[in-house]
Amino acid sequence: MPDGERGHISNHVKSDLLRWILICVGWISIVSGVIGLFLPLLPSVPFLLLAVFCFSRSSVRFHNWLVEHRHFGPMLRDYLKHGGIPLRAKIIAIGMIWISFPVSVAFLIENFWIKVLLIAIAAAVTLYLLALPTVTKVVKTREIKPEE
Repeated sequence: MPDGERGHISNHVKSDLLRWILICVGWISIVSGVIGLFLPLLPSVPFLLLAVFCFSRSSVRFHNWLVEHRHFGPMLRDYLKHGGIPLRAKIIAIGMIWISFPVSVAFLIENFWIKVLLIAIAAAVTLYLLALPTVTKVVKTREIKPEE
């Protein structure tokens, strides 16, 4: 990363090792979020929020790419600007969490403590999403004046 790039992010980590860890976690989160778009049992919103957080601390280039992405960008920009997400994204994310996690617990996981951990994670992510402000989109309309 060029030296000048570091100055653009005020919360940029100083350690190169931590920066690379954040970049790796960010990309793993993006891959998980993209898989979540096609796999109904995996929510994509929490992964994308984690990726934007990781990139905001580690890479201006990846952060800008993600925030300007034509599909992910609008929701992430709303989150960064207003600290919240649209109601539709909240409903879908929470719905997918409470479909995917219980299915995993009931049919895929045998260890009791992992089941408890998964339900605790689902509850924590749900509480986090519920605590986020809901962003409403303001529809801009043109003022149409009658012809005289």
